[in-house]
Amino acid sequence: MFRLKFTYFFLFALVLLILLSSSFKSQSNKENFQKYPLSDYNVYAIPLPKKLDFSGELMPLSFPDVKERMDRELLVNTYWQSNGFLLLKRAHKYFPIIEPILKSYGVPDDFKYLALIESGLQNVTSPAGAKGFWQIMKSTAKEYGLEVNANVDERNNLILSTTLACKYLLKAKERFGSWTLAAASYNAGMNGIASELERQSVDNYYDMLLGQETGRYVFRIVALKEITSNAKKYGFNYTDADLYNYPPTFSVEIDTAVSDFVQFAKGFGINYKQLKIHNPWLRETFLNNKSRKKYTIEIPERNGIDSNN
Repeated sequence: MFRLKFTYFFLFALVLLILLSSSFKSQSNKENFQKYPLSDYNVYAIPLPKKLDFSGELMPLSFPDVKERMDRELLVNTYWQSNGFLLLKRAHKYFPIIEPILKSYGVPDDFKYLALIESGLQNVTSPAGAKGFWQIMKSTAKEYGLEVNANVDERNNLILSTTLACKYLLKAKERFGSWTLAAASYNAGMNGIASELERQSVDNYYDMLLGQETGRYVFRIVALKEITSNAKKYGFNYTDADLYNYPPTFSVEIDTAVSDFVQFAKGFGINYKQLKIHNPWLRETFLNNKSRKKYTIEIPERNGIDSNN
């Protein structure tokens, strides 16, 4: 009988100890949960730089609305950290291709950030049907001489699409006399910007009342220019090894039809996926090419095909 009572007492004490321990841990966890997010994860206001510009044209930060709009874009793009890191990584990979093309046409280097906000440096398609890094509509592509058909979509060719963007921007700059307005027209169209300038009787971007997308457009470009140019200042910590690099490639010119790009790729020691990664403008596994047009195919060197693609 004594042993039985002792056993019950022991079990009761054990259960009580477990309940007390659980209660203590629960209370402790609750206190930690309330305390540590406040002390370990801090969000700070971002001091606005005293001077910001786009392509050498100063942003009038003394205007209260301009200051607030710029503040918004810096906050949004600084604290969207995952997206910011991806943009930094892709910029390191693709800006070296874009920069010399802009320079060769006399287009300011700042316009590389326009491509960054347009597509995140990806060959994406918008709901309206715009494609590529520079988000070019089919009608614009054909107007500027890019080929778009069932076999080929040169809007997804980075070199050709960057060249088109340069030609458009030079034309817009000539029309408006301002790189800032040229950038805005890339979003709203030249006629759209011209119409608003006339309707509102103003002569610059910062004095216009615009819809949200175009109204934020230049501010987003400048924000990403500021953040990516001073990444560590805005809390992005990394080494060069963390960034993406464009693998070494060589070019092959063809002026005939290609019946099977799968076999074509194998002939260079790569697979079809690797061929498509470097030539996203090829839409099919074949190329008709009845006109015998000369195309440049980019082939990754075999020692670089396992790099960041």
